[in-house]
Amino acid sequence: MQDALKNMSEPVGSFCPLNSDNGVDVDSVLQLRHIGQPLFLSESGDKTRLYAGALPLDSKNQQQAKTFSGMVLPCRLEDLGDATFCRDHGIRYPYLGGSMAKGISSVKMAEEFGRAGMLGFFGAAGQSLEDVEIAIASLKRSALPFGFNLIHSPTEPELEKALVELYLHHQIRLIEASAFLSLTLPIIRYRTAGIYRNDEGEVLTPNRVIAKVSREEVAARFFAPPAEKYLHQLVESGDLTVAQAEMAAEIPVAQDVTVEADSGGHTDNRPALSLFPTIMAQKEQFQRKYGYRQKLRVGLGGGISTPASALAAFSMGAAYLMTGSVNQACVESGTCDEVRKMLAETRQADITMAPSGDMFEMGVKVQVVKRGTMFSIRAHKLYELYRAYDSIEHLPVAEREKLEKTFFRAPLATVWEQTRSYFAVRDPRQVEKGEADPKHKMALLFRWYLGQSPVWANRGETSRKIDYQIWCGPAMGAFNEWVRNSFLEDVAQRKVVTVAYNILFGAAVLQRANQLKQQDSQFLFDSSILAPLKIEEIKEFLS
Repeated sequence: MQDALKNMSEPVGSFCPLNSDNGVDVDSVLQLRHIGQPLFLSESGDKTRLYAGALPLDSKNQQQAKTFSGMVLPCRLEDLGDATFCRDHGIRYPYLGGSMAKGISSVKMAEEFGRAGMLGFFGAAGQSLEDVEIAIASLKRSALPFGFNLIHSPTEPELEKALVELYLHHQIRLIEASAFLSLTLPIIRYRTAGIYRNDEGEVLTPNRVIAKVSREEVAARFFAPPAEKYLHQLVESGDLTVAQAEMAAEIPVAQDVTVEADSGGHTDNRPALSLFPTIMAQKEQFQRKYGYRQKLRVGLGGGISTPASALAAFSMGAAYLMTGSVNQACVESGTCDEVRKMLAETRQADITMAPSGDMFEMGVKVQVVKRGTMFSIRAHKLYELYRAYDSIEHLPVAEREKLEKTFFRAPLATVWEQTRSYFAVRDPRQVEKGEADPKHKMALLFRWYLGQSPVWANRGETSRKIDYQIWCGPAMGAFNEWVRNSFLEDVAQRKVVTVAYNILFGAAVLQRANQLKQQDSQFLFDSSILAPLKIEEIKEFLS
């Protein structure tokens, strides 16, 4: 406000009444959309009038300055979150494209985010090490900000270890840690690799972790320094020196924690309004307890797909936003056009929970689209059979025949040979365990269906459309409702940066509209003020 008031001697800006007889005044909407420009309210008779630019002190309109009654502050996109977060990660806007497995959050998506001053993560989960290495080479050539995903793999710990080794080898400096139930040695190895103390005595780490959590106990582990048991193991293996292990006690495992609310994929369906304040309070407790030089920060993901949800997150204190489901429906995602079309038709009620392929035996679930597929019903059936029987051989004949005819479309013996060949390369210990334990063999067989279903979806195998597994949260439905009758209703127009700009810009406009409403109760605005705009139109308002 002080900067704006300093300019009050400048020429008078535009002037308009706030209200019209027909609802929203067009001039008022335009003024609010110039988000970098302060607005001034002046009482004029029984009406409030709005000025852009500066208050008229030295003009024939001095009377308006005398009746100054309020002000709408500028709200730049850069100012919506935590500026230190953007500075530390080398980006302009506090907006992240979260990782979606199987390369759905693609190299192209990460590049587009980075080029726009945002941050995107490549979805490494479920990808082969060779495919991840190809993605690494592509993104490193781009010289843009980017990150890679590290998903917790409790049933395949060697895979998690191998992925970390790959990241360290290629000097990947930022990962998004997702679906962790507890911390593991590989993620501590990643975080502490190369740790050192500078000349000022500050402990620095080349590698950063952004943790995505939906449970307080998991957040606590990321906010805390690395556990001593892991540091001892790293010292014993020669990956850390004793001095480096001591330094690690001065840093959190993750400086940045994303509160994952009701998201697609792995989720606990936690409501953001209750979960986010809890994790924020935790952050303050850990900051005080350990006295970190680094500032702990908390972002929010899950359910964010409109200006209103974005502003709600920032209003609660989110340092940054993370989006997911809406990006999958964009042209840069690593899925097919058929899935994008299905997502564009998804409503909030078209979402359900289904057993997860990577944590099947543990009963962990993921959030998926139910409209247009039978995946969730079939996945639940497989889990029921797994719980009820000890082996494939114990399945009733009718159940087995149904599985072979409709779920697998092949004899179970054939599916087992495919599964066996797959794990012989990926993790031979799974094959050994499966051949020794019939229950585990049955789990691996059932996981074949759960693992293939997202592949069929991404490839657009139409014959398998009924089995598509499409990870998605209710945010997708909210987005579709917001953009209905706008250019973004067309799937071909949905680009990740266009969507991101509209969410951020809409949040800034809504912030200003709320300020105006608080100061003039007669101010009228409706959803038209948040209508999606083309990027070039938004940039006109930003200039």
